[in-house]
Amino acid sequence: MAASPATSSAAAGASSSAWLSSAPLRSPRVAAASFPSPNSVRPAALVVDARASRLSVVTAAAAGHQRLMGSLTNNEGLRFGVVVARFNEIVTNLLLQGALEAFERYSVKAENITVVSVPGSFEIPVAAQKLGKSGKYDAILCIGAVIRGDTTHYDAVANSAASGVLNAGLSAGIPCVFGVLTCDDMDQALNRAGGKAGNKGAETAITAIEMASLFRHHLA
Repeated sequence: MAASPATSSAAAGASSSAWLSSAPLRSPRVAAASFPSPNSVRPAALVVDARASRLSVVTAAAAGHQRLMGSLTNNEGLRFGVVVARFNEIVTNLLLQGALEAFERYSVKAENITVVSVPGSFEIPVAAQKLGKSGKYDAILCIGAVIRGDTTHYDAVANSAASGVLNAGLSAGIPCVFGVLTCDDMDQALNRAGGKAGNKGAETAITAIEMASLFRHHLA
């Protein structure tokens, strides 16, 4: 005689319960990944000691180094040549004024400053090189303004001025500081010649003082 549906369901349920109760429980896999082995644990004290040890080595290695820097106050007797371009004079005059005011602010005497005027920025490097090789100056400032126009003349002059000033310093063996503005328009140039962007002529003078001091007192 066939079993009723209710009897079959009860038997199946009992069988499932018995299988679940007899099945072994498995530990979650994540638990094994959460606890590193004892050998991999580094006590905090050991970590601190290791870091302190590395720091001591770095400090010991750096303790004997010598750092040379120029000074803005140790400038007694330093002499400067200033080469300034007349082209775009409305800008270069302001740059020159800023440079001279910076010299005065850092107590560089007027008799130790020589200003040489040249037609344009293209002529600055050769004059700077001549002054540098004369042996009379500790640093040369190169001041000019090149403003972009509708032709490629801007690029030629700007690139020639930059590379020329660099070569002048290398050949003369003294700092030749690049203070030539390269701007897109007159407003931008005026902003950098005493306007809201400061005065690059003054910045050039300050750089020249520091470099001249470095050469005179440490690299002579």
